[in-house]
Amino acid sequence: MNSLRKKILVLALFVLGMVFFQEVMAQCPMCKIAAESNMENGGESGNGLNTGILYMFAAPYLIVGFIAFMWWRNKKNFDNGDYIDLLDE
Repeated sequence: MNSLRKKILVLALFVLGMVFFQEVMAQCPMCKIAAESNMENGGESGNGLNTGILYMFAAPYLIVGFIAFMWWRNKKNFDNGDYIDLLDE
């Protein structure tokens, strides 16, 4: 991918992120108010909401960590010569 295409892709992703970011942030106060009022009234929904937020928070890090591990493992195997040369077939 050439440099111009990369710059256009990054710019497009940035613009899309900024467009949708305000909508996402607008929902945070509503969730906070709903959880606080539920907990004040003796409900348990706030705990479930907090657990769900932690799962959503951890998922991207686990995905990136898995991809980084697979990349590292395959690079290590490639550097050691433990690979199948598909061009010889």
